Amino acid sequence: MHSFVLPALSFLLDIAASATAHPTISPWKLHEKRPHIPVGWTRAQKLDPSVSIPLRFALTQSNIQDIETLLYDVSYSDSPNYGKHWSPDQIAAKFAPSAESIETVHAWLIDSGVEPHRVKLSPTKGWLGVTSTVQEAENLLNAVYHVYDHETGTKHIACDSYHLPEHVVPHVDFVTPTIHFDIKLRKRGQSTRVPMGQSGMSGPKTTGQVNNIFNQLEDCDKQIAPICLRTLYGLWYEPVATEKNSYGIVEYTTQAYLQSDLDMFAKNFSTGLEGVSPTLISIDGGVVQTTYTGFHYAAESDLDLQYGMTLVTKSQNVTLYQVGDIVEGAFFNNFLDALDGTYCSYQGGDDPSQDPIYPDDTEGGYKGKDCGTVQPANVISTSYGTNEADLSVAYATRQCNEYAKLGLMGVTFLFGSGDRGVAGSGALCLNADGSQTKDSTIFNPDFPSTCPYVTAVGATQVSPGHSVWEPESACEEVIYSGGGFSNYFRMPDYQKAAVEKYLTAYPISYPKNIYNSTGSRAFPDLSANGARYVVAVDGEFSLIYGTSASTPVVGAILTMVNDARIAVGKPPIGFINPTIYSAEFAKCFHDVTNGTNPGCGTLGFNATQGWDPVTGLGTPDFPSLLAKWLAL
Repeated sequence: MHSFVLPALSFLLDIAASATAHPTISPWKLHEKRPHIPVGWTRAQKLDPSVSIPLRFALTQSNIQDIETLLYDVSYSDSPNYGKHWSPDQIAAKFAPSAESIETVHAWLIDSGVEPHRVKLSPTKGWLGVTSTVQEAENLLNAVYHVYDHETGTKHIACDSYHLPEHVVPHVDFVTPTIHFDIKLRKRGQSTRVPMGQSGMSGPKTTGQVNNIFNQLEDCDKQIAPICLRTLYGLWYEPVATEKNSYGIVEYTTQAYLQSDLDMFAKNFSTGLEGVSPTLISIDGGVVQTTYTGFHYAAESDLDLQYGMTLVTKSQNVTLYQVGDIVEGAFFNNFLDALDGTYCSYQGGDDPSQDPIYPDDTEGGYKGKDCGTVQPANVISTSYGTNEADLSVAYATRQCNEYAKLGLMGVTFLFGSGDRGVAGSGALCLNADGSQTKDSTIFNPDFPSTCPYVTAVGATQVSPGHSVWEPESACEEVIYSGGGFSNYFRMPDYQKAAVEKYLTAYPISYPKNIYNSTGSRAFPDLSANGARYVVAVDGEFSLIYGTSASTPVVGAILTMVNDARIAVGKPPIGFINPTIYSAEFAKCFHDVTNGTNPGCGTLGFNATQGWDPVTGLGTPDFPSLLAKWLAL
């Protein structure tokens, strides 16, 4: 089965370097190369050769090339194994690195002069670690390490590229620390993993506080309240299997809800939810902090929980995964560590150049490390993302494969598709060399939305002067629905027919050098309303916009589908993309045919009949989806 990684964009892994490795082994081959220094960083000086650095070699997993086939086998509705999800033990056994990979990398290190006692194999055999000096690391990797300074004062250690012996290359996915930089910068005590929106700022977006709130259907073009969403998507359902079902919402410290805000919202819009809190699962010291308050810190979590909890009703408990301590923060891999213990050391574990590392030795930091401690919910909604270009191909692939493994276990992962149209967070677009600036013109897709193993959610709106009984439009007020084509991942089979139909019926007129026209993963997959949500934030009602709003709404809808299936003895729906793109589900979405998603100096793409790279398949029709999934 082919890899989802586009060969043309995988850092030219097959280009041999001119240098030669240890003469008794094999020639060097370039393994990864960073094409440019990220925005805000400058190279300061060469690193002292005597400095100690912890090298980590990420071992290639066995059978990972089959992950697509295995996931499809339990996800396509016409498969005899539909819904027969795997256990964690089955996952671990299937994808453990081979003895050959372990032995090959270990032997190379020893032959290169590393003493055997310094080579450590992780308990799950996912990686090999070596405590090394800079000089030794440079010799092992045919690399040159430098210290880099950021405009904020942060320092970082990295190299521009590194090499491995030709015979070792198939057994190592990547090495750290090498080419990777911090995805978002951290200031001590402040959040760095921010929701969809401008880089370095907390999203979602707002137009400010509102003095009068509406809760009538005739006002849904002015303010969105739960009654608007229930009517738009037909979500009139009372859950009955709540003890066996689960809905999880992920937040990254320092984003944290205020209970007083939940109560304020419940008093006006919910029944039976005053005084009710989500079930908190703390990961890596995650805390619902109250040290920092205001819209910047409370809006995301308030929004997600107020609408997520209300739409699944008081009967269904909602789990809050609060990730990262108040000192270090967290990112996606920290959350995935807690769901799957093998991931903590799969392909080298967390990347210390990109992921906050626990235990956190900083004063006040979390002294533990949560690996495999959390049972994943059936549906998990995440309103956070980053630009695909912020990550290396190897890093993004590593994480994407983990979503596939969790999908194989029956978990539905939802991610907002971004709020800047075809541009990335911070309105950044790509240059030809892969760098990102606001005045460039190449479209800049969002991750993890571009991962073919998650479901990407775009944003729509009730147009001014229209009602909830009329078709919605793509969101073009304050934010634009993120959408487009991945620069890293191939187009998955499940969406080929829908996307090719769009490309044939509505040929894209842009030059092919400003978007990926080679047949890559297209997003979003579906959409929901993302404009003018009334949200209680820090004691006041505000209007909020973004895929941060639409994503937990879709999560609530799918959670109610799971409830009905579980009530009749059927398993959760798991990875939904192969199903929702199928012909059987074609009538289960409200088609969105108006609007665009501007960015990078263009109008972006158009919302059209059928799937499009603005709103995906359209917005969900709960009664139709329920009937179809109950029939499976």
